[in-house]
Amino acid sequence: MSNRALSFGVMAEAYERFRPGYPARLVDMVMAYAAQPVLTALEIGAGTGKATRLFAERGITVTATEPDGAMLAELRRHVPANVSTVRAAFEDLRPGETYGLVYAAAALHWTDPEERWSRMAALLEPGGVFASFGGPVQLADPAVQEAVRVARSPFLASDEVPSPDGTPPEEDMQWPGTELQRSAWFADVRQSVVERRLTMSARDYVGYLSTVSAYLVLPAEEQEQVFSRIMRVLPPTVEIAADITVHVARRRREL
Repeated sequence: MSNRALSFGVMAEAYERFRPGYPARLVDMVMAYAAQPVLTALEIGAGTGKATRLFAERGITVTATEPDGAMLAELRRHVPANVSTVRAAFEDLRPGETYGLVYAAAALHWTDPEERWSRMAALLEPGGVFASFGGPVQLADPAVQEAVRVARSPFLASDEVPSPDGTPPEEDMQWPGTELQRSAWFADVRQSVVERRLTMSARDYVGYLSTVSAYLVLPAEEQEQVFSRIMRVLPPTVEIAADITVHVARRRREL
């Protein structure tokens, strides 16, 4: 697991405060795709549990896994009794119990691609559902976005996570749907988008940036400088485009 993947724990409280949560309709989409009751779920890289809470509120017994102890401690402060927690990376999970749903919320790109889908299939009941969802949080105003790019440029060329398999952004099917389509373990791969616009203060937007891995791995002095530069070019409030791309697939009954 990369340093960027493990960089979040130092900012667990900020992650909980500044990262946007997920809308209830996201769970509706996954449940509609499942087309049968989902009783148990496993979350990969649960972070502070923003997605965990949504699924647990539907009465699903969720096992939330997260490799970072600080993130897991923050999660435990916010989840109901039907959530159990395991401190573990995806690669550390061993086949045993299987689940009706395995999902990852803005975390799948941190997992090791080697044997990713065979490992995932081993955690799912036959016919069980895999879901992955996430997407960039971007400034909606192109002029403000460009001003931030210029302010950031002495420190970072980009703060985005590139497509793990190199799929160009103009392709109809995006990662991880591309990998799922090639996998022998999964079928009925679907992609959809939940469109979302949010408004936040400039300070909260910089707070959000403080939880983004590209900034977290900068030396502390450079973090302070880049956030100060960005803050100076932002209007008092900013509109955010935070669309969520959702991928779902079904584990084949016969492997």
